[in-house]
Amino acid sequence: MLPNRPDLPGTSPYPVTDDPSGATTVRGRTPVPMDLRRVIAVDWSGAIQGGHRKIWIAEAIDGIVVRLENGRTREAVFDHLITLATNDPHFVVGFDFAFGMPAWFARDRNIPTIADLWRQVGANGESWLASCDRPFWGKPGKHRPADTPDHLRCTDRAVPPIGGSQPKSVFQIGGAGAVGTGSLRGMPGLATLRDAGFSVWPFDPPAWPRVIEIYPRCFTGPVVKSDPRARDVWLATHASPNARLQDGVPGLADHLGIPCFRPDIESLARVSEDAFDAAISAAAMWKYRANLASLVPTTEATLLLEGWIWDPRHPMPIGIATA
Repeated sequence: MLPNRPDLPGTSPYPVTDDPSGATTVRGRTPVPMDLRRVIAVDWSGAIQGGHRKIWIAEAIDGIVVRLENGRTREAVFDHLITLATNDPHFVVGFDFAFGMPAWFARDRNIPTIADLWRQVGANGESWLASCDRPFWGKPGKHRPADTPDHLRCTDRAVPPIGGSQPKSVFQIGGAGAVGTGSLRGMPGLATLRDAGFSVWPFDPPAWPRVIEIYPRCFTGPVVKSDPRARDVWLATHASPNARLQDGVPGLADHLGIPCFRPDIESLARVSEDAFDAAISAAAMWKYRANLASLVPTTEATLLLEGWIWDPRHPMPIGIATA
């Protein structure tokens, strides 16, 4: 357990005040400083076989992407982050799986909070994956139910199309681009991190370490990431010292005040789509670190059950229309 971590009420609003130092302050709690020096991005996998090869961790410190590696199981990733936090908790980690489900799913099952949802997923997620009963779909012969209220969360719908791609439904557990399996096998780990003292955004009050949901396509733009040649061109264009910022796509040149890639890291980023996503996500998180340091929780009931994808260019709304 990390020190100086108060209890986390499930759905209470947290009054925020401005601090002259630039910190985000929650009344009665220690200010969250703006001097964020480390960000970590995890490209996740829900695969049973070979998941440790598909999970990549990238880390940027003081403007340089210094680490890009795979080889850890899902459980080992969470243990690793907790170990890092005991030495220095001042970091943000991003995961590319859904932190929640459409709010109606929880409400129909009398699940009142995100913590209760994570517990339900931990207890029942594997059986949901095995049976693929509605509202889940994607396995052979299991098509998307036409009568399901909504397959997407508010945040999934809010992400603008990027090269024809948008976040997919957490209920899709099979087929191209499915995120449901990884999400169901990731949510219990959020409970583990929270119990260890991590603040999971947008549910918890500001504190270090902080956990966010990311969608790497927001950072890479419309590149064909599965194509090694396309990854090479992207890195040559955006990750070199001579790169230029292109409209709508984060440039990653060091002269712009955002991370440069060590040659060995850039080479690793070319290895696979997973490594590429992790590296670019860490770089983008560093670029927008001031935004990461100033995030505050939501008080919207729907978002407290669904979560929100972090994208500083499309911030979480203050209010949303709910059914």
